[in-house]
Amino acid sequence: MPYDPGGVLFIALGLVLVAAGSLWRGRVVRPLSVKRAHAAATRDRSRNLLRAADMAIAEARRQATLGEPAIVTVGDVHRVACRHYGYVSVEHEEAAAALRRRFEAADCRRDCMTDAFN
Repeated sequence: MPYDPGGVLFIALGLVLVAAGSLWRGRVVRPLSVKRAHAAATRDRSRNLLRAADMAIAEARRQATLGEPAIVTVGDVHRVACRHYGYVSVEHEEAAAALRRRFEAADCRRDCMTDAFN
């Protein structure tokens, strides 16, 4: 077999990178901030509640018969949030606010009814 300096160089470079990776333990680029973690959790929770409201509206529309308005309740949003996202403590006002936002964004006034505005 002929001697190939490119292959040997490639293997040597790979071994150097593996050795450097095993020696370099890494460091935290940005230290964990409680404030930033709390803000991220709040954003995730509100986004998940909006998704739960969308799912509740879609489910109500699927269950409604032809010519009948779909009825979406705040309890439906709470049930979907608990089932899909594991939230055990969803405030009534939180779920109602998410349902109101998605109700208006999805133009549900023409074919849906809700108790979120009460």
